[in-house]
Amino acid sequence: MRKTTLSLKLLALNLLLTLPLLAVEVGTTPPTLTLQEERGGLVSDGSAWSSSSIKEKVYVMFYVDPDKKGVNEHYSAALKEKNYREKGAFGSIAIINLAATWKPNFVIESILESKQKEFPNTIYVKDKASVLVNEWELEDDASNILIFDKGGKLLFYKSGAMNEADILTSFRLIEENL
Repeated sequence: MRKTTLSLKLLALNLLLTLPLLAVEVGTTPPTLTLQEERGGLVSDGSAWSSSSIKEKVYVMFYVDPDKKGVNEHYSAALKEKNYREKGAFGSIAIINLAATWKPNFVIESILESKQKEFPNTIYVKDKASVLVNEWELEDDASNILIFDKGGKLLFYKSGAMNEADILTSFRLIEENL
């Protein structure tokens, strides 16, 4: 009995010590995750998307609950005006958290297909199971902005509406890393 209690305590301690390692943290490269099949995938062709592809460019990632899509439209418009693609190795990723909404997936997927055609340089991805919420501990039911350097290291993370200071900080980080 005593041995079992000790084993359970050690297991609990081990879990508590490793849980923070799963969370996304500025200054580190998040753990690799893959969205495929029942977990999601690329909007363009349904194939798998892996976070290991976040490299060789400075990437801005939008991880969004479809019900919160308008929260950072002002940031998206300001980012577009910067024309970073013309200035260097820059990319954008939009991951839609389909599990965060009551809306039917087929409706959202149809909208995403249209968006992918309208903005072919943006990588659109479906997260059907809140994978980034569970594995990177991003905010659920929210609009999240993440910026990565060319090596995949997280430079910036904001959940919720970007204010003027956040926008200026994000632009500075992008420009410093292009």
